[in-house]
Amino acid sequence: MAPRALLVNPPIYDFSAYDFWLKPYGLLRVAGYLRDRAELRLFDYLDRRHPSVDDKHLRCDRWGRGEFRREVVPTPNVLAGISRRFRRYGLSRSHFQQFLQEHGPFDFALVQTVMTYWYLGVQEVLEDIRRWCPGTQVVLGGVYATLCPGHARSLGADLVVEGSRLEPLWRFLGLEPHGVGLPFWAGYSRLDVGILKLAYGCPFRCTYCSVPQVDPKFTAYPVERSLAELEFLCRLGVTNIAFYDDALLYRPDQILRPFLRGVIDRGLTVHFHTPNALNARFINSELAELMVEAGFRSFFLGFESSAYEWQRRTGGKVYSQELIRAVENLDAASAGRDAITAYLIIGHPNNDQQHIEDSMRFAHDLGIRVMLSEFSPIPGTPDGERCREWVDLKEPLCHNKTAFCLRFLGEERVNRLKSLCRELNQKLGRAGRVNAPV
Repeated sequence: MAPRALLVNPPIYDFSAYDFWLKPYGLLRVAGYLRDRAELRLFDYLDRRHPSVDDKHLRCDRWGRGEFRREVVPTPNVLAGISRRFRRYGLSRSHFQQFLQEHGPFDFALVQTVMTYWYLGVQEVLEDIRRWCPGTQVVLGGVYATLCPGHARSLGADLVVEGSRLEPLWRFLGLEPHGVGLPFWAGYSRLDVGILKLAYGCPFRCTYCSVPQVDPKFTAYPVERSLAELEFLCRLGVTNIAFYDDALLYRPDQILRPFLRGVIDRGLTVHFHTPNALNARFINSELAELMVEAGFRSFFLGFESSAYEWQRRTGGKVYSQELIRAVENLDAASAGRDAITAYLIIGHPNNDQQHIEDSMRFAHDLGIRVMLSEFSPIPGTPDGERCREWVDLKEPLCHNKTAFCLRFLGEERVNRLKSLCRELNQKLGRAGRVNAPV
């Protein structure tokens, strides 16, 4: 008899959270390798299309983004003094407990982890599994499990999988992975947003980014495999696809261009989105035209700062002139500047060199939207390690981007920057019905 496997995407405990095309893609890919090897059941706390969710009370936009169910909860002591409400986002705890009673027991549970400072949701999941399905072996994997493996083990999991190498998992489960391994999208009863990843890892080494620790080597998936994933999602009726690649535009002749030509040749009609920052350096006129023709509808460009010295010292991923060229090429390809957003980091330890206000106005003058991305002091990154003098990096809650930014810059300056961001975006006349928080 095949073993019974529970897949869990935990709730979020944070000061803010928004469904910016959030799906547990890593968990679903791992589960895909277990298809026909185990009986799979998925419980995604962040599934806004779950039958128990009242859609009328959760605002949503036309691209599939929207609000999570939320409730105010006590602020952890380590975050005391932060002038924001601490909340739990996702389906109710009682829903999961009822699910365990109705569908358990399970032989093992695979639990996805993402932000290190979201571990309270992981802890809640483990507590309920231990209570309602005490014989279940629990495995943690993902970003938190990789960046804070010791802390993750302290929660009481039976196995913590670090990084993207899955051999320890297969040995622990005593199962051979399925060769094809398309993600387990069938676990959802309703689905309107899907995820794709054409490659994992990143060739760049930005000093504030954790990707080199999680996926140290850049490796592309076969293009035909990626097209098969997309066709599978289309058959499920999905129309909005978000790329989770950390370097989507890298080596485009070998990866993205043949993929997009395959999309066009197959006549697939989808809307592509890029919540992970695109590298503006690679957006030439030919690629911009191909992306628009294939169905790209949103372009989020990593910019971070218009200050040359800051750009150079943090990895030199993109410079101001490269952003200008990218915007011009996308505009010429009829993407529309209203579909382009520049990410800007706030709260970075080198913020004095960053010229944040000037950088925001620089992007605004290009006619594109600005989105502020709060800095998180990630252990193991050069910039995160610099923050040990201000925060205890051994406690993952101290990595919280909202808390660190407020403490480092001060509430008055953070509020001023966010107000300026809203003001600039409103001047562009694009304060749509629902926008992700700035």
